[in-house]
Amino acid sequence: MKALNSFGFPVLRFNFRGAGLSQGEHDQGAGEVEDVRTALDWLDREFHLPMIFAGFSFGAAVGLQAACPDPRVRALIGLGLPVLPADERTYDYNFLQSCNKPKLFVSGSRDQFGPRPKLEALVASLPEPKKLVIIDAADHFFEGRLREMREAIEAWLGDSLAADD
Repeated sequence: MKALNSFGFPVLRFNFRGAGLSQGEHDQGAGEVEDVRTALDWLDREFHLPMIFAGFSFGAAVGLQAACPDPRVRALIGLGLPVLPADERTYDYNFLQSCNKPKLFVSGSRDQFGPRPKLEALVASLPEPKKLVIIDAADHFFEGRLREMREAIEAWLGDSLAADD
């Protein structure tokens, strides 16, 4: 959020249904994809600006599904993208095979839900442009490594925005 905001992007940050103080019940990803679409619609109405989607963990998994095909979204950021089943959740990223938007994936070298070999294989299979950044010694929540995560996002944004000029 802070990295995107430092580049002047308006940022909408929210909890999915049933998380934190949000109302509603978890919908195993289906309703949450629709929640992201609703959020993108709201951002478009409020700001009328090109958008960059960034999501963390489950939010990245479902948000990428909504943001990738949306023509208003110019680039995608997945932080702590889960690639292993967790609880009842399984993750399928086949939809990314047709996503030609710039994609940044940032994960920790000790991410228990995104082991490096599986994440590297997924990213290698995706179309360009794409980038994978592994933060050394970071866990799934980037505990103690948020500065490095933010720097990776800022560097990628700076490069991506410069390429658009």
